[in-house]
Amino acid sequence: MKIFTLLITLLYITTASGQNSLEDLLKKYNTHSIPYISVSELQKIKDTVLILDAREKKEYQISHLQDAIHVGYIDFKIDSVLKQNIPKDSTIVVYCSLGIRSEDVSEKLKKAGYTKVYNLYGGIFEWKNQNYSVINPKNEVTEEVHTYSKEWSIWLRKGIKIYTN
Repeated sequence: MKIFTLLITLLYITTASGQNSLEDLLKKYNTHSIPYISVSELQKIKDTVLILDAREKKEYQISHLQDAIHVGYIDFKIDSVLKQNIPKDSTIVVYCSLGIRSEDVSEKLKKAGYTKVYNLYGGIFEWKNQNYSVINPKNEVTEEVHTYSKEWSIWLRKGIKIYTN
């Protein structure tokens, strides 16, 4: 019984401190070279910005933000963005699962001359955690979100967690 109580207590502490721990996680992995945009801020302007998904194709195919363009991470090529002749002063929001890979892609965009690049704080996980919709490749709203890895899946608190190798 004591072990069960201890496990429940640890689980509560871990989930209750989620936002602070997310902040700690992002401080650990990110340099903050790219300004964050919050989920609520993006929700207000999403129809006026270019949204880029910096996750892998298998993640994007499970679900993504409406109108997001998949650019990937491992195989990201700045030339794929440049050849689209996107004005350098366009507002661009890049996201991934949590905001770590998207910072790397955002840095490449900034280096290429894009001046209004933002990193979505908490990524698609935080988007879903705040009850905003994600869509599948058929443009249908879905509850499924690819969790990138079992380790990162703890940060997705709403929706259906999907993980594929």
